Amino acid sequence: MRVARLSALTRRSFALAAAGTASMRALGTPTVRALTFDVFGTVVDWRSTIVRECEALGRAKGLDIDWAAFADAWRDGYGPAMSRVRRGELPWKTIDELHRIILDGLFGRFGIDGLDESEKDRLNRVWHRLDPWPDAVPGLARLKEKYIVASLSNGNVALLVNMAKHAGLPWDAVLSAELAERYKPDRKVYLKAAALLGLVPGAVMMVAAHKGDLRAAAAAGLRTAFVPRPQERPNRRIDLAFDEAFDVNATDFLELAAQLGA
Repeated sequence: MRVARLSALTRRSFALAAAGTASMRALGTPTVRALTFDVFGTVVDWRSTIVRECEALGRAKGLDIDWAAFADAWRDGYGPAMSRVRRGELPWKTIDELHRIILDGLFGRFGIDGLDESEKDRLNRVWHRLDPWPDAVPGLARLKEKYIVASLSNGNVALLVNMAKHAGLPWDAVLSAELAERYKPDRKVYLKAAALLGLVPGAVMMVAAHKGDLRAAAAAGLRTAFVPRPQERPNRRIDLAFDEAFDVNATDFLELAAQLGA
């Protein structure tokens, strides 16, 4: 049902992009020079990678676990963990550190035991080894020919660098919320990214599969591109509809590149 809706909306994508481009020209806003990308879910398929690696771990350790539910629970702990930092219940922590806090809580919940510290650490670093969506690397390569392409993720710098090496992501720059010591959707994260690139916010376009990220980026003055990922959470109801509030709507990175003339 969601896929069918996305397919129908795809036919409007170029029209929406053209209308957005005309509107931007009319307002005299700066030319886009850089694209910053949300990473988890937008660039990489975190869920499938985690399930696959955990299944291999389960076979090796004799663990009979619903690993899809485990992956979802791990990701579901991400927002609440960041909120604890925002409220001052925890000091500033990287996403690696928050992932480990969440993971430690899941061991008891899912009845996982028998892992030594090195195995727990390797499991926690699965987020460094996430595989890209099929269009991500070729799409980024095309976009890189015309634009600066950079990550802009809550993932910490070390995580994002290792992921880029693993997945072959051709970033010009690895930007992270860690550099602002805030988490998206905090306004400071988007403004820090633009400043580090030496650009005004309006010359940077945020690309994401998550509308909340894009709305926050727009509020900070960035342009926005929506690229829905229906398979990120196949068991969840997600808003995949194209939206004229965003400057560009595209089905994947290759269509995004075509719309942006790359």
